[in-house]
Amino acid sequence: MAATIRGILLAAGYSTRFGSNKLLQALPEGAPEAGTPVGLAAAKHLLEALPESIAVVRPRAQKLGKILRDAGCNTVVCKNASEGMGTSLAAGVRATSDAKGWVVALADMPFIRPDTIRIVAKALQDGVAIAAPSFEGKRGHPVGFARRFYDELSSLHGDDGARQFLKQHPELTKLFEVDDPGVVRDIDKLSDLER
Repeated sequence: MAATIRGILLAAGYSTRFGSNKLLQALPEGAPEAGTPVGLAAAKHLLEALPESIAVVRPRAQKLGKILRDAGCNTVVCKNASEGMGTSLAAGVRATSDAKGWVVALADMPFIRPDTIRIVAKALQDGVAIAAPSFEGKRGHPVGFARRFYDELSSLHGDDGARQFLKQHPELTKLFEVDDPGVVRDIDKLSDLER
């Protein structure tokens, strides 16, 4: 099978500011996909754009893992997820080491449109090193990384995830302005669901 761009959904956080597992929280009435758990909505959009996507989950997150697998997402359990997002991202990259590049999405961002994800993936296919959408001039998610960053990404640890990586490589990052406010909208607190 030819190397392809793979989606990685980071779903291994502990939702400390939310108070419970926010990824299992249903989207409120009036939201697109109302009633769908936050993490499942994010996974569905990623899978629609990149069917060969995986999700990284933390240990003992059986309910979330089952929901994501039922949606068609292979899951990878990151034993050291409590160390932070960098550790989870590295686990996802290592689990998809055959990929031509990675589109890294966050499971607490359920409003990103599949078309936006496709724009990031196509940029990688076209040879862009690091690609990300922006909305009204603000960089958003997901972020795409070319194959050449495998060694650096697969050895990330702690909470220094992609953000630190992007700061180190601003000259390699290409932004694509999109009409998708979902790229800058995440769910950290219960009030974020009401917006």
